[in-house]
Parts: sequence; structure tokens; C-alpha cells
Amino acid sequence: QDELLVSGGGSVQAGRSLRLSCAASGFHSSSNCVGRLRQASGKEREAVAYSYTGSSTTYYADSVKGRFTISRNNARNTVYLQMNSLKSEDTAIYYCAADTRYLGCPEGGPKKYWGQGTQVTVSS
Repeated sequence: QDELLVSGGGSVQAGRSLRLSCAASGFHSSSNCVGRLRQASGKEREAVAYSYTGSSTTYYADSVKGRFTISRNNARNTVYLQMNSLKSEDTAIYYCAADTRYLGCPEGGPKKYWGQGTQVTVSS
């Protein structure tokens, strides 16, 4: 059974860092697009960062460029999102998502499989 196991998140003050982890379990395909999307209260869900297996190309939302870094440990089938210099506007529920339907990542990020949402709260 395809499953995304998530960890990380929590509450921090502005300027601090957090790391989110997402481990893909049971996926038959070793080639996949994995990343993070977030949804703030009253706003639409948006892609934050995602990458495709074996590709150096990654996507970052403009609002997180230079602050967030997505990385992979392919041996562990785990993707990490390192979030530095957090701002209050980063407060949201963060979702891990994956997609195995395409060669590369679909526009807007992965959408086929979803992990449990993780609350990230940044206080100013």
C-alpha cells in the first residue's frame, strides 16, 4: 500500500528553522515526484517545493526561495524540507504529496498521493 509517512512541524518563533520529513512507503515505482504543499487558513493550497527522483531540478514557490531547501535520501525514499528564516506568513498546514504518473513533476506539484497534514505555526 502506497503511503507517505510524515514527521516534523510544530511551533517556532520567526527567524527560526524547522525540518519536515516525508517517507514514501510501499511505492512500486522508484521514480516519483515528491514535495510539499501548504494551505494557510482562508487560502488555497499552494505548492511549496517539489522535486523528481534523479533530477537536480527542483521547484520552489517564490515566497520560499532562498529560505527553504528540499532534499532527498533516495536510499531511504525520504524527502526533507528544511525551512529556515521562517516568517509568520509561513504558518499553514503542510502536506506531503507524491505522484508517480509522469516522467517529471506535474505542473502545480504532485497530487496523487497525500500524507497527513502537519501544522507549522510561526509566531512573530
